[in-house]
Amino acid sequence: MNRTWTKTSWRSHEALQMPVYPDDAKLGAVTAKLASYPLLVFAGEARRLKARLADVVERKAFLLQGGDCAESFAEFNSDSIRDTFRVLLQMAVVLTFAARVPVVKVGRMAGQFAKPRSAPNEKIGDVELPSYRGDIINGFDFTPESRVPDPERMIHAYMQSAATLNLLRAFATGGYADLHRVQSWNLDFASGSAEAEKYQELARRISSAVDFMDACGLNPNTESKLRTVEFYTSHEALLLPYEEALTRVDSTTGQTVAGSGHMIWIGDRTRQLDGAHVEFCRGVLNPVGLKCGPSLEPGDLLRLIDALNPQNEAGRLTLICRTGAGNVGKHLPGWIRAVERAGKKVVWSCDPMHGNTVKSDSGYKTRPFEKVLAEVREFFEVHAAEGTYAGGVHFEMTGKDVTECTGGLQQLTPADLSSRYHTACDPRLNASQALELAFLLAEELETVTPPHRQTAFG
Repeated sequence: MNRTWTKTSWRSHEALQMPVYPDDAKLGAVTAKLASYPLLVFAGEARRLKARLADVVERKAFLLQGGDCAESFAEFNSDSIRDTFRVLLQMAVVLTFAARVPVVKVGRMAGQFAKPRSAPNEKIGDVELPSYRGDIINGFDFTPESRVPDPERMIHAYMQSAATLNLLRAFATGGYADLHRVQSWNLDFASGSAEAEKYQELARRISSAVDFMDACGLNPNTESKLRTVEFYTSHEALLLPYEEALTRVDSTTGQTVAGSGHMIWIGDRTRQLDGAHVEFCRGVLNPVGLKCGPSLEPGDLLRLIDALNPQNEAGRLTLICRTGAGNVGKHLPGWIRAVERAGKKVVWSCDPMHGNTVKSDSGYKTRPFEKVLAEVREFFEVHAAEGTYAGGVHFEMTGKDVTECTGGLQQLTPADLSSRYHTACDPRLNASQALELAFLLAEELETVTPPHRQTAFG
């Protein structure tokens, strides 16, 4: 990996999970247009996120990363953005209170349009068509016309991402993130359950802490941290022509920034050491995530870490582990021991969604809530046994009241899935399930004692 890197050097490597566009001239015209557009995010923001993630490496913070499986052109509206933002903030407040360290908030938003697929084609009845790969590539409708990759969709994705970022920045700094507003809990999902009083008690403790700060004169009028938050965006850097077009040299440092999102990650299907996606991501200054699935051997993990973070910079690399419930103990200890022996500085994060996808009897893909929770608990247990820090979680979730994952206190069953199954790709936790998971995760975090504790809302 000592060879010269450029933003186009990925083109000399095998690029898996990439569409084949029928018109090269049209693709070139679209990417040239994108290359003339302003960046969506800026180098200083990416460096700031890297610094926050370095705090996670040092056990001074915790990472919460969540949002849509695949953003949709059709369902794009301000209410959806607001609702997902609100639930992420509520989850962060619960986790901050439990862990007593700041929570780094990163949304799967403003760029999560492309999805890898397990098969290049899908079949319905006797008709077989190319798989849907996300709105930035082709259409969801099962027609030959819809499934043709169209580069013009990249322009649509850029415009929607710009509008999403504009709204997120307004929410984060314009008063919507006021702690007094965020901690107005909606715990109707727990009503009548044995857990309801437990959740209400934690909510009362958080409210009491806010009231105490008010009494001490620390309120949104006197302390900006109580009315604003730092909120960052992320997505899988799958569609490399789009990423390349939005990659520029930072004039202040001479480094290269991927201007499509604050953090980008490499999927489990595209993490080949000599592949195009690793080649692209190794050269940008942004924080990078690496999905780690069951087929990853410890030695290959170390080689990927050396390629993506040769300077061993804290905050540069987040390992997003996704093995499935019941399999964490088979894989995570080996990864941890290899990384610890080599002295590598990484954030350890748990993605309990992708390894727990099943097909229900009703025909819908779903994720059982109890399996999601089980993988998170196994992740924390292994880190506790190894003496390392379980530094983050990564969820596919939405602020809407969908019915895509079974279980939870709502007791959704496979028969309920058809009621509000809106995802274009993989099933997401709904708002109630996401907040419920935050309360359950808080129990795990209260048993973890990082060496550097800060104030509850620091």
